[in-house]
Amino acid sequence: MSGEELRVKKIKNGTVIDHIPAGHALTVLKILGITGEEGLIIAVLMNVPSKKIGKKDIVKIENMELKKGEVSKISLIAPNATINIIRNFRVIKKFIVEIPSRIQGLLRCINPTCISRKRNEPIESSFKVISKQPLKLQCEFCGTYIEYEDIVSQF
Repeated sequence: MSGEELRVKKIKNGTVIDHIPAGHALTVLKILGITGEEGLIIAVLMNVPSKKIGKKDIVKIENMELKKGEVSKISLIAPNATINIIRNFRVIKKFIVEIPSRIQGLLRCINPTCISRKRNEPIESSFKVISKQPLKLQCEFCGTYIEYEDIVSQF
């Protein structure tokens, strides 16, 4: 194996999340609620050279398949990520995450006076996607805009 070659064992069953922006693999694990105490075998590759995006992160999780809600959350941090579902060492499903047009209940509005932040209000936050590239959302209650860094800081 040369010094330039990178080797990570293939997984038999599980999920590979590729094309995560460099430096955000740990945020993806946090979004998924993975602390390392679950007993899952996890490979985290960070700042890997990528022809497509310069540098990228990759997360491999054995014996776990992502649910739709988890993929929606990942799309906010890694809007160009690809998800590969692996069974018996083969990719059985591959898809690119998509940012939904509306984000509900996943984020908090950054406006401290927004009604969605009041404890006694029976509503959950709701944001309209204004722009996907760069990511920009607008609170549907107070009109406050939040951008990528605001989103990353919430996870």
